[in-house]
Amino acid sequence: MNNRLETFVKENRKSFDVLEPSAGLWAKIEQELDSKKKKKPVNLYLWISAAASIVIVLGLTWLYVGSMRNRDIEIADVNAAIAKKEIHFAGLITEKRDSLAIFASANPDLYKKFTSDLKKLDEDYERLKAELPTTPNQLYVVKAMVKNRELQLQLLKQQLMIINQVDDYKRVNQI
Repeated sequence: MNNRLETFVKENRKSFDVLEPSAGLWAKIEQELDSKKKKKPVNLYLWISAAASIVIVLGLTWLYVGSMRNRDIEIADVNAAIAKKEIHFAGLITEKRDSLAIFASANPDLYKKFTSDLKKLDEDYERLKAELPTTPNQLYVVKAMVKNRELQLQLLKQQLMIINQVDDYKRVNQI
């Protein structure tokens, strides 16, 4: 069978040679081969998963480091007994502030003065609270925070006493 094919090709060689492909066809084939060489299949899924993994690892690292750096230390973490005192004082302070706010409408100027004094003490308390995680002597700062709450409570008691005296004076002088 192989011989029959060879003999057929030899006998009809001239008719095969007449039909040659055009020169432009070879240029197109070369161009397609070059473009196929340049295009490498990109595994998009692989790149997206690698980028997502990096983002997740960086995010978790940032959260862990941030939580360790900005760890809020509560008073109870330093001393439980002092924390109970602070909670007690905070409750009383809230109660006294509410009482003071009731008298605000009757004496707005006096109320503004009182609240400005309390605001200064609150700012000091917040500064101490911010200092607590970084200070080497946390017990000292916690004691200062409780002392600040005590001062706030004493100030509120004095302010309420002054307001009561002013109200008594107004009642006596009206008659």
